[in-house]
Amino acid sequence: MTIHNAGYDYRGEGPQPLLRPILPGAAYPKIALGPLREAVEAVQGMTLAPLAVPAQSALAVASLAVQGFANAETLSGGFAPPSLYALTIARSGERKSSCDAPLMAALREYEREQAKSQRDALTQWRNAQALWKCERDRILAEVKAGKSEKRVAAQADLDRLGSEPLAPPSADRTVTEPTFEGLTKLFAEGQPSLGIFADEGGQFIGGHAMNSDNRLKTLTALNDLWQGNPIRRTRAGDGAYTLFGRRLAVHLMIQPEVALGLLADTTAGGTGFLPRFLITEPPSTIGTRLSSLTRRDDAALGRFSDRLRAILETPMPMDPETRELHPRNLPLSNGARALLLAFSDTIEREQGPGGSLAHVTGYASKAAEQAVRIAAVLTLWADLMAPAITAQGMASGIELAQFYLGEAVRLSDAALISAETSQAEALRLWLLDRWPEQARRIDRDPATITPKDAMQYGPNALREAKVARKLMGALADSGWLVALPEGALVGGMARKLAYQIVRPRDVV
Repeated sequence: MTIHNAGYDYRGEGPQPLLRPILPGAAYPKIALGPLREAVEAVQGMTLAPLAVPAQSALAVASLAVQGFANAETLSGGFAPPSLYALTIARSGERKSSCDAPLMAALREYEREQAKSQRDALTQWRNAQALWKCERDRILAEVKAGKSEKRVAAQADLDRLGSEPLAPPSADRTVTEPTFEGLTKLFAEGQPSLGIFADEGGQFIGGHAMNSDNRLKTLTALNDLWQGNPIRRTRAGDGAYTLFGRRLAVHLMIQPEVALGLLADTTAGGTGFLPRFLITEPPSTIGTRLSSLTRRDDAALGRFSDRLRAILETPMPMDPETRELHPRNLPLSNGARALLLAFSDTIEREQGPGGSLAHVTGYASKAAEQAVRIAAVLTLWADLMAPAITAQGMASGIELAQFYLGEAVRLSDAALISAETSQAEALRLWLLDRWPEQARRIDRDPATITPKDAMQYGPNALREAKVARKLMGALADSGWLVALPEGALVGGMARKLAYQIVRPRDVV
């Protein structure tokens, strides 16, 4: 290769691509949302955000609402909770919160009302507990006073007094950034069906629960909850106890910069944590959201909120003392089973050597169960007493599972990109697209650049000298920059370090 520019010739192998192109994802299959579709379209019409953003919110909140009522039959012969973990990747300004809020409105209002009722119940409990403790202390005081002849009577009195009154459970159904210990305590003292919902999911990803000391513990605990396994705790101060029949739904909305680190985390991937998520990064709609294009459908949102409220007000099947859930089994119909078997076999074949899913086996191996879970959510949302998952419901679950698996395949390439490489790519694009215009404004040759120029005019990530030099060195290693001889004149001054920019048209 010869570069003809700025009076220098450089012969080498030519610029090497920093990133493999990541193809845009498929269109979100909104028809497969079934009973959730009209509410999702209503939110998208109001916000003009990517359809996948409100779709993720709707699926997650529906999962939270129904997950305590039934377990869905899987191909293994067992039953899995219809709990969904969703991860939505969208840049700042993509209206993630605006999409989430109307779909969560009925839940938030329900939580407020239940919190007020709980405060009233807490006052009654404190009074009952005080009376119980007073009576118990009186009975024990008589025994301690040496009235041994009353010991047998005291035992009978204590038996009649019974156990200490139970405190009313916490009314919270969602948390934002809990530690595993905090989540366990809430499961012990509150509702057996909870959700981790965060429209700023970076707070959870970067919080205490996910720091280096707690990360593995949190990941494995959330994996267990996805499976529907009991929570087992053994601590010197708290003693040992086990919580059965708890359910968790998750929806984290994060920015691409946060997602890059999470998707590249070998621990999160290797433990099976990320493959349990329905992940999507839809194409941005920023720049196209004109006010004249917005549309409202308050009736559709009203129907969604009414249905959510009705499910929340339906008592979950649980033990009144331990609050352990006892969900019924939701079987597959014959038609649903046949569709699921065909889907599962197709996915299995593609995971083999040379298959299209060989590099994402963690996600692919869970695709059939994800399809069942999604189908169960849609089925129970429409009818909590549905006798089975129908073929139509399973077809919708499979279509959505295929979409999310496609996203996993697409984003797995992005996960291989380090943060430094991503910054270097941003600098490369700036050099090719933005620097020529800036150079002309300051009367400079757009074919050359110095680290100081990159710091002063380039992307924000290059504001530190060591970062600018490091990234420019990476571009030089890949052939997009060529180091000029020390002392070369650039901008009328002799420079210790300067580069010639390689453009595609310069390569012959």
